[in-house]
Amino acid sequence: MKITILGCGGSGGVPLLGGTDGLGNWGACDPKELRNRRSRSSIVIQAVDGTTILVDAGPDLRAQLLANGIGRIDAVVLTHAHADHVLGLDELRIMNRIMGRALPLYATARTLEDVGRRFDYAFRPATPGFFRPALEPQVVEPGQVVPIAGLDVRTFSQDHKVMETLGLRIGEFGYSTDVVGMPEDGFEALVGVRSWVVGCFQRQPHPVHAHVAKVIDWASRIGPERTVLTHMGPDLDWAWMRSSLPDGIEPAFDGMTLEVR
Repeated sequence: MKITILGCGGSGGVPLLGGTDGLGNWGACDPKELRNRRSRSSIVIQAVDGTTILVDAGPDLRAQLLANGIGRIDAVVLTHAHADHVLGLDELRIMNRIMGRALPLYATARTLEDVGRRFDYAFRPATPGFFRPALEPQVVEPGQVVPIAGLDVRTFSQDHKVMETLGLRIGEFGYSTDVVGMPEDGFEALVGVRSWVVGCFQRQPHPVHAHVAKVIDWASRIGPERTVLTHMGPDLDWAWMRSSLPDGIEPAFDGMTLEVR
């Protein structure tokens, strides 16, 4: 199974809009380091037969899919309904044309209700030509093992403070974005993962996102061989992380791939 990190940035990406020259606010990140340039967080999961699951669909989705050569999507999972994770849903109409059908969209009832209000046209019956996206809502409750595009996906609840987010485990791979508190059920679901991609926004504590020390503590408890940080803000410079993080913990970068079981 192959995991591609389409984007590993926070809600504003890196660099943020603005800056003294209007070319971006890089914060502590070195603009000369290409791996510091981060689009909004999303991944694709590809099985050995090429079946592809998209997890989250942010505003950078079109560019991300093109940059990574992703030409098909069989199913979509949304971790939650924040804008940086759903605003690219309209781009999926082209994927509808490629696949020749509506795409199943897996999310909690709350997330589906929210995106259903904002993208109501995407949940109407599919029409010839797919001039708008066609999505088929599939309700997922945390704690379930859900068959999605031929893969068994274990879901678990995460605390994002302002809302619940959905964590995922497939085989020996775990994915946890937009989380500041991990319930016990989440830790139990992640026991035995070998590769864990987890949101880590900055160095110091944050009200709704995990920070460096918290993720290090979680990783020591879960014990994955490889912990990869995502959803990173402009405080987390690539070189600083490579020199400062413990062995087994590393930053993601846009386009990074992981081979997992």
